[in-house]
Amino acid sequence: QEQLVESGGGLVQPGGSLRLSCAASGFTLNYYTIAWFRQAPGKEREGVSCISGEIGSTSYADSVSGRFTISRNNAKSTVYLQMNTLKPEDTAVYYCAAALWVAGYKPTFDEVEYDYWGQGTQVTVSS
Repeated sequence: QEQLVESGGGLVQPGGSLRLSCAASGFTLNYYTIAWFRQAPGKEREGVSCISGEIGSTSYADSVSGRFTISRNNAKSTVYLQMNTLKPEDTAVYYCAAALWVAGYKPTFDEVEYDYWGQGTQVTVSS
């Protein structure tokens, strides 16, 4: 059974760092694009970053570009989101999601493209 499990969330002060992990099981991670989404209270869910299957090209939302880094370890079937210089506006529940990668197609943050979703992990940035 296909499953994604996020971990690594928590409470951090502004300017601090966290690393989120997304552990995949039941499918071959290398064949999938993995994206991180987040949803803040009272707001719609938004795409944060994604990393494509096979070649591992990456994309970032403007709000996190230069502060967040996405990476993958196919041997561990895990995708990471390193979050630095965190701001209070980064507070949200963070979800990872998987979409079958298609060669030549640039992944987007359109949620309908994603087949599997994790349960989310809370990130709170506050002093």
